[in-house]
Amino acid sequence: MKNKKSIQRMVGIASLAAITVVLQVIANYITFGPVSITLALIPLVIGAILYGPWAGAFLGALMGAIILTAPSTGSFLAINPFLTVVICLVKTGVAGMVSGFIFKALYRKNLTLAVILAAIAAPIVNTGLFAIGCMAFFWKTLQEWAGGSNTLGFLFLTMIGINFIIEFAVNSILSPSIVYIVRIISRNYNIGANFNAGAIYNDQEIEQKSNDTLPLEE
Repeated sequence: MKNKKSIQRMVGIASLAAITVVLQVIANYITFGPVSITLALIPLVIGAILYGPWAGAFLGALMGAIILTAPSTGSFLAINPFLTVVICLVKTGVAGMVSGFIFKALYRKNLTLAVILAAIAAPIVNTGLFAIGCMAFFWKTLQEWAGGSNTLGFLFLTMIGINFIIEFAVNSILSPSIVYIVRIISRNYNIGANFNAGAIYNDQEIEQKSNDTLPLEE
C-alpha cells in the first residue's frame, strides 16, 4: 500500500512538473520590461498544497531552471553565471516551499483561506527574493542599466513592477479555482496527495467554518 501511494505521488508530481515546464517555456518569451514573466506559479502552488513544502520546492527549482533558458536571463548570465543560477533556483524554490508551509499551517482551520494565502504568497516571495538578489549581487549592473536614473525605481518599477502585478493578479484571481481543483483532485482521484479535502469539508459544509481535522502526512 505504501509503495502504491509513493508511485501515485511520483506520478502526480511528475504531471505537475510537466505542466510547469510547458507554461514556463511559453512564459520565457513574454516580457514586460527587461525580465520575463512567470506563468508556472499555479501548478507550483497546487503541487505544494497537494504534496507538501518539499514538493513545492522541487517544482520551484525546476521552474527556476527553465527561467535560466529565457532570453532575458542571458543578460545576468553574461555578468555572473553562478549567482544568476543561484538566484533563479532559490527564488522559485523557496516560493514553492513557503506556499507549502503556509498551507500546512492553516488548512485545518480554514481550507479556503489556506489555499488562497499559499497562492498569493508565491509571487510575493518569488519577486521579493529576485529583488534582494539583484540588489545584493547586481547593484552596479542595475546602476548602469538605470542610466543615471534612480536605481531602486528602475528595479521595482521598470524591471519587476508590471511583472509582479500580473503574477500577483493571476494567482489572486485564480485562487478560488485552485481551491476547487484541490478539493476535487484530492477527494476524487488517487494521486498520492497528502490529504483528502473531502474529509475536511463535506459538500454540505463548504460554506461553513469547520474545525474538523485530518492528520497531514509528513
